[in-house]
Amino acid sequence: MGSTLRITPPEDYRLSRDACSYGYFLLAPNRWHPSTQTFTRVLATDAGVTRIAITQPGIGERLTLRCDRTLDRASQQQVRAGVSRMLRLNEPAKTIAAFHKVDKRWKKSGRGRLFRSPTLFEDIIKTVTSCNVQWPSTVHMNRRLCEVLGDKHDAGGSFPASAKVARTRPSTLRARCRFGYRDARTVELAKLHRKGAIDEAWLEDPATPDDDVRTFLISLPGIGPYAAANIMQLLGRYAHLPLDTESVRHGKVVLGMTGTDAKIMKKIDAHFAPFGEHRFRSYWFELWAFYESKRGPAHTWDQDEVGSTFTASQL
Repeated sequence: MGSTLRITPPEDYRLSRDACSYGYFLLAPNRWHPSTQTFTRVLATDAGVTRIAITQPGIGERLTLRCDRTLDRASQQQVRAGVSRMLRLNEPAKTIAAFHKVDKRWKKSGRGRLFRSPTLFEDIIKTVTSCNVQWPSTVHMNRRLCEVLGDKHDAGGSFPASAKVARTRPSTLRARCRFGYRDARTVELAKLHRKGAIDEAWLEDPATPDDDVRTFLISLPGIGPYAAANIMQLLGRYAHLPLDTESVRHGKVVLGMTGTDAKIMKKIDAHFAPFGEHRFRSYWFELWAFYESKRGPAHTWDQDEVGSTFTASQL
């Protein structure tokens, strides 16, 4: 029998809503099981790889983490830390309530938290694989990255650590994972992370100004304005919008905006400016509501069907 861990979340936390809130919950090694309302993933610890299954009886109740192997105390702490980061358990109910005061549209549903990865490195690579590409390719790149470089498990590979990616030839990422032009940049990012050149504590410190974080992120290989803004929201900095073709589609179809793509992006930026430090939350939940209007609530999505085609261009 493996270890069973329990985590007490914020009193307003709902796993089915808050885990299924951002596209990365659909990317390997993550997996949501609609029939059982269970979230699973293969997670690497210093003592080895384990599959965790996360469930929650009801809103605000304790999360149960069932691991398929017995974990020592250090590994248990790593799992708890990774899950807490991934599910944004560091955002208390009062933070979400503050968002609902700014944007009352989401108070009834309780939406406010956005799913992310257990580590910043995984978030950075997932962001790189989502730039200038259709969603099915993003899904494929992440699945192959886990299969090729991740620690092996019966349920699939884990997301590889930066040290492993740093030792990988760019040609391997290109040929076996279909990374295309991202191959060398991904390896460079992994090397920087492994060397400590990406200071996670500084980036996540609320005292660090957003402008400084954005300037640093854009200095990294393969990180432009869109990727930097997306990584910032993954860091809990929601005042910036990662504008792209989906933003233009949303401006035209949902908000009725007209003009060139550049003009529409400026209009969208201005449209969400009143939401201040929560503007990305408001922007994203509008996008997510559009997706759900086409394919149903995200917690009902089958990962192999809806999960690989949920972007607007595929709807």
